[in-house]
Amino acid sequence: MASVVYMAGPHGRSASANNYVKVERLCDALNLKKVVKKGEPCGIKLHFGEYGNNTHLNPGFVRRVVNKVSAAGAKPFLTDSTTLYSGMRNNAVDHLKVAYLHGFTPAVVDAPVIIADGLFGENGVPVRIDCKHFAEVYIADVIDRAPSLVVLSHFKGHEMAGFGGAIKNLAMGGACVRGKRDQHGVHVNIDEAKCVGCGRCVKVCPQKALSLVDKKSHVDVRKCIGCFECITVCPVKAIGIDWATEMKPFIERMTEYALGVVKGRQKRLCYINFVMNVTPDCDCVQWSDLPIVPNLGILASHDPVALDQACLDLVNKAPALDPKLADAPDKFKARWPHTEGERQLSYAEELGMGTREYTIENI
Repeated sequence: MASVVYMAGPHGRSASANNYVKVERLCDALNLKKVVKKGEPCGIKLHFGEYGNNTHLNPGFVRRVVNKVSAAGAKPFLTDSTTLYSGMRNNAVDHLKVAYLHGFTPAVVDAPVIIADGLFGENGVPVRIDCKHFAEVYIADVIDRAPSLVVLSHFKGHEMAGFGGAIKNLAMGGACVRGKRDQHGVHVNIDEAKCVGCGRCVKVCPQKALSLVDKKSHVDVRKCIGCFECITVCPVKAIGIDWATEMKPFIERMTEYALGVVKGRQKRLCYINFVMNVTPDCDCVQWSDLPIVPNLGILASHDPVALDQACLDLVNKAPALDPKLADAPDKFKARWPHTEGERQLSYAEELGMGTREYTIENI
């Protein structure tokens, strides 16, 4: 049976059709009173963006969700988990600073910010799932304990996952550091013929697993945790993994972690995806590239699989802003050829997280 995906399109020619109003209407369509628990905390799960990225979610949109959650009787708070890689979000103190620098202050969003997995990502809760790759997964404590969650995702590309929407937000964003390591599960390889010895990878490696040896990058596989930050910053793409064999298992591990967040409480979660500023990279990077398609609107659903499928279909049907992607049936795959992003959807459906079949209800 198809799931309903609510959609507010990109056009607006009056005050009653601006994006803030659209977010409010989507919240009404989701009927938050049936999702949140009156008088109890409700986590609003989002990505605050890495410092230097400017295409992360608009705090004004988030404020509208906060208002609607409060009106439904719950106590909203914003949350995300610490990162595996270097940057300003790999501990709770700096993560909070980035959130505030990007406008997610209590004065703006009318809600506190709580980093979900402790000072250094150490607070995780084991959740039994009994799947192909994991018997149990380690979910960030606050995310696991929140009575309800509204998951806000910026739909965009990703160099490893192909694209990031609700499923990836649940998976990587919902895990503590141990869980993030479990999901990655591989170490990188260096193509010395391509390596130019710039040292960028050495600077960003959080585990000091990379070093320059005879002006070439070298990886100590005993230290590498597979955060892939080095892959992101390498200017000549000399760093990678065994793409042919590792991508599908990586996507499946990630999707199993998404299941760990929702298992047993599917009716207490709902999802809103912002298909705006659809950049080729994740908001984890310290920059924002040009979008690959025009803004396509805001979509919402109680089904994360149907929602991500609808967003992916919209992107692939839209005119490409990047001429290199003009004739690509799958724009994210064309941008990142080694990825298997669609496996997020097929595997999530296999795991019972939702259905890829959907109907659009315009609001």
